[in-house]
Amino acid sequence: MGLFNKIFGSSTEQKEEKVLPWIFLTSENQLEEITRKSFEKTQVIFKHSTRCSISSISMNKFVKNYSIPVEDADLYYLDLLNYREVSDEVGYKFQVMHQSPQVLVIKHGEAVYDASHYAIQTDKILELI
Repeated sequence: MGLFNKIFGSSTEQKEEKVLPWIFLTSENQLEEITRKSFEKTQVIFKHSTRCSISSISMNKFVKNYSIPVEDADLYYLDLLNYREVSDEVGYKFQVMHQSPQVLVIKHGEAVYDASHYAIQTDKILELI
């Protein structure tokens, strides 16, 4: 069994999951806080649809490639199915068309970058910080 497990992996092996420093975006009031904080530190919002396979693929890629230090940016997670009104307000407040999945980078009170689906690039976010 040892050789078999080395080749194919063991069903009991636990893959280490990368955990990001998510702040859950659940209230429209948090958007004022995000705006205020964006003058001192970059704010990143990831809007995710938990029922969409493309959103899940984009989320996994985002998590895998995310390497921004917590001191350089706050990272928000928005479950847009459970908080649709918050998602709508994000679009109004930061003047971006709703997409899912979608990433927004907020600096100085404005969205300086937004991307959706497979166009979400963590290296582009890093360049903006």
